[in-house]
Amino acid sequence: MDGTLTYAVHDFPAIKKELGTPQDLDILYAISLMKDEEAKKIQEKLQEIEFKLASIGQPATGVIELLHTLAANGCYLGILTRNSLINTMETLRAANLKDFFDDSHIISRDHADPKPSPDGIHILLDKWKASPNDAVMVGDYIFDLEAGNRAGLHTIYVDPTGEFIFRDHASHCVKQLDEVLEI
Repeated sequence: MDGTLTYAVHDFPAIKKELGTPQDLDILYAISLMKDEEAKKIQEKLQEIEFKLASIGQPATGVIELLHTLAANGCYLGILTRNSLINTMETLRAANLKDFFDDSHIISRDHADPKPSPDGIHILLDKWKASPNDAVMVGDYIFDLEAGNRAGLHTIYVDPTGEFIFRDHASHCVKQLDEVLEI
């Protein structure tokens, strides 16, 4: 969601510094290594940081056109995010994107193991009674692409810079979401 449907605003090195987690570890993984009491405190702090960022969510270039077109063509739309459900809903509200997504098609870290695990994709495919051949994973980071690949989906890598440093993990690369309509 963040960096794909909305402009990326997370400064992960700064967040890790504020949380006191190692710079060389993914935040959620670092928290999973902590003792329960410490992990709970860090999760609460992460929730506060992420909620502030969620409240300023802005739709990414091309997202409205893409979502309107897909919805008009009867496509199921889902979100698989490493964020919490509360923050996801706040981001969608702030970016005015909530109406595109059925609540049951929003899978957060509260519902499934976080990406790169494909668990959330499997949940969505089950809900839609769809196969991996019927779906595509769109994302802006290696975890999105790895989750899609592990679930057997085609993947679309969104990188507004055009650098595509994870291109080897993607079926297709686009700089903005409305380019997906050309694929």
